[in-house]
Amino acid sequence: MSLAQDEAISGSAVGNAAFVLALREKGHRDTAVLSAMERVPREAFAPPAHREQARRDIALPLPCGATMTAPSSVATMLSRLRLGQGQRVMEIGTGSGYVTALLDRLGAGAVLSLERYRTLAEDAAARLGNLPGIHVVQADALAPALPDGGFDRILVNGCVKAVPPHWLAALEPDGRLVTGLAVAGLCRIAVFTADGACETGPPIRLAALVPGLARVL
Repeated sequence: MSLAQDEAISGSAVGNAAFVLALREKGHRDTAVLSAMERVPREAFAPPAHREQARRDIALPLPCGATMTAPSSVATMLSRLRLGQGQRVMEIGTGSGYVTALLDRLGAGAVLSLERYRTLAEDAAARLGNLPGIHVVQADALAPALPDGGFDRILVNGCVKAVPPHWLAALEPDGRLVTGLAVAGLCRIAVFTADGACETGPPIRLAALVPGLARVL
């Protein structure tokens, strides 16, 4: 089933509005992000056994031991990304493809999404196949070699102890990188610019980013 079909048969408008209202009540005010999250059904990306919980603000299990980040954490990251129309994005950690679809809905001109697990990469690509400009590939984003550079935005769906220099080198001079950063035992939201300047924010619940390319799953 395509993403477009999933959107067409997703839950009621009332349910979508309640989902967004719950995020607003937790302090999320970015109208563009909230609108995207209202229009892209999270349940279309959740595993079948967990679709009934997709509108709850909780992380959901994915194959390969991965997790689908809780909506409030997704909203926090996307708000800090400050994505502009037509900008080129590299996403690290495709997972289910839900955040990838949100990046598209927010107006990204192109999204290169990297996923270390072949199973997740293939499943996400199948869900997102009808979206132009979206490319999902299996890759180890922590390895020094990246497919290419020149990204306006980089979004890391995970927590790292430090940002690798090659990530910053892949940014345009005025680009932004948003990630979870381990600081004093906590994962905090962090925004980096191409010159390495960093601004950290409140704690955020993100899984640790795992190095290496998974060759079996």
